[in-house]
Amino acid sequence: MSQFDRRFLLNALAVSGAAAFAPRALAQNSGQPGTGQPPAPHFGFEDVVKRARELAAAPYDAMPPKLPEALNKLDFDAYRDLRFKAEKSPITTGPYRLQLFHLGYGFKRPVVVNTIRDGIATPIPYSAGLFDYGRNKFDKNLPVNLGFAGFRLHYPLGAPHSQEEIVSFLGASYFRFLGRGQSYGLSARGLSVNTGGDDEEFPLFREFWIETSEQTPERATIFALLDSASVTGAFRFDLYPGVESVMEVGVTLYPRRDNVKFGMAPLTSMFYLGEDRNSGKHVDEYRPELHDSDGLLMHAGNGEWIWRPLRAPRVKVMTTFADTNIRGFGLVQRDRNFDHYQDLDLTYETRPTYFVEPHGDWGEGRVELLELATKDETADNIVTYWTPKTPPEAGKPFSFSYRIRSLLEAADLSPNGHVVNTWKTSPKALGSNEAVDVGSRRFIVDFAGGDLAYYMQDPNSVEVSATTSQGKILRTILMPNPRIDGFRAMIDVQVEPGQTTDIRAFLHAGPKALTETWLMPWIAE
Repeated sequence: MSQFDRRFLLNALAVSGAAAFAPRALAQNSGQPGTGQPPAPHFGFEDVVKRARELAAAPYDAMPPKLPEALNKLDFDAYRDLRFKAEKSPITTGPYRLQLFHLGYGFKRPVVVNTIRDGIATPIPYSAGLFDYGRNKFDKNLPVNLGFAGFRLHYPLGAPHSQEEIVSFLGASYFRFLGRGQSYGLSARGLSVNTGGDDEEFPLFREFWIETSEQTPERATIFALLDSASVTGAFRFDLYPGVESVMEVGVTLYPRRDNVKFGMAPLTSMFYLGEDRNSGKHVDEYRPELHDSDGLLMHAGNGEWIWRPLRAPRVKVMTTFADTNIRGFGLVQRDRNFDHYQDLDLTYETRPTYFVEPHGDWGEGRVELLELATKDETADNIVTYWTPKTPPEAGKPFSFSYRIRSLLEAADLSPNGHVVNTWKTSPKALGSNEAVDVGSRRFIVDFAGGDLAYYMQDPNSVEVSATTSQGKILRTILMPNPRIDGFRAMIDVQVEPGQTTDIRAFLHAGPKALTETWLMPWIAE
C-alpha cells in the first residue's frame, strides 16, 4: 500500500460515521404490460430523497454498532490484509466490477451496499467467502449481518481488457475517482458541515445503491443516503470514465437545524512543500516539492479566472472569496514536472485536478479555503468548498447539482496566460541595487500560456497590474522569460509588521487582460 493510500485510509478512519440501516430489499410491484396492473417501479433518486426526508424527522443516531473484538483489535497492517476477492464481484456484466471494503480496525460504522438490476434494489449480504483474510485468523465466525465499510468500482480505463480501480467510496462522505493516466491524490466529499469551527461535523453515507446498465455501459450510477446531526441528504452520482473522467452530482438536502454552514462540493487535498520550500522553513527532505494540489483555481461569476497558490501555514488559516453565481472552482495540480518531485513511488506529477462546475445559478455565497499546519505529507490539510450566503432552513429541502472533472490538463481552465511559479524573497533578489524598504518583500510570479508567447515579440507592450488591500506596492518589474515562453513579474510590497494584506496581480496589453489573476495573502512579520 502506498504512502498516499495509507493517508487516505487513516483520514477516512478518523471521520467515518454512524450505524447504518439494517439491509433490506426494496418492495417491488410485479405488474406486467397488458395485464391491467401498473408497471413495476424502478428504484431511483426519488426513493433516496424520500428516505432522506423520513430520516430527517427521526433523531440522529451517532452510535455505531459494536464490532466483534477480533476486528476491533486489528492493527493497520493486519487490516489491510483483508482483501476482497476480485472474482466475487456482485456485478458481472458490462465493463464494471464491484469490490467491497471490510469492516475492522477504525472502520466501525457499517454501510449497506445495494445493487440495482432491472429496477430492483437488492442489498449485498456479507459473507466471509467474499474476502481473503491473509494472515488473519479468527477464533469465531464473523456475523452474517456484519455489513461493509464501503466499496470501489473497477473499469478498463487504461486498456480495453484491464480492470483498474476508478472510483472509491470509503469513510464518512469521502470519495475519489480517476481519469486515464492519473493516480489517486485529492478527494471529494459529499458535504462539509461547519468546516473550520469547533463544532465541525463529518456527515456520512449510510447506504449506497449501484446501477450499471447494458444500455449505457460506460455510465455507472451511484445513489447515496447521507446523515449527520445537522442534515440528511440524497445524492446521485453519474460517473463517465475517460481520459478526463466526469462525475455528475445531484443533491437534495434536508437540514435538521437552522444557521448551519454547509460546504457544497467540498474537496480535500494535501500541500506540504512547494516552490518556495514553505517560505524558508528548514525541512530535511530530498524531494523538492510535496503536494497533491498546488493551487485553488476559481472562475468567478464575472468571468475572471483567479489563481490562489496553496500553502502549509504555521497555524490554521481560513480565506474567503465572495462571489455571485460562481462558474467553477477546484484544487489543481498544475506542476506536471517529475523533476520537481523526484518521487518514484508516489508520482505526484500524475495526481489529478478536480474542478467543480455548478449547474444553474448558485446565487450569492463564497468559496472558502481552509489551510492547516502539517508536519509532513501524511495528512490532508487543505479543504475548499462553496457555502451559500443564506444558510438553508431546517425542514425545507435544498437542492443543487454540479459536475466534477478529474483531469491532468485542460486548455479551458484559465484559457489566458496562467501562473507557473510563485516565490517570495527579499527585494534584493536578482542583484537589485535599490534600497530595501523596511517591512517589504518581493513576490516573483511566472506567467505562461495564452497569447504570452506572441507578446514576447514586443515585451514593452505588456504591463503588470498589481494592487494590495493593505500597505502599498513599492514597484513592479516585468521581464520576458523565454524558458517558459512567458513573463516573470516581480512585485515589491510594503506592509506594517503584523498586518495582513491580499496582493492581486495580472498582465495586460492596454485594456486586454492577458492572464488570470494571481492572488496571494501575506502577513508581514
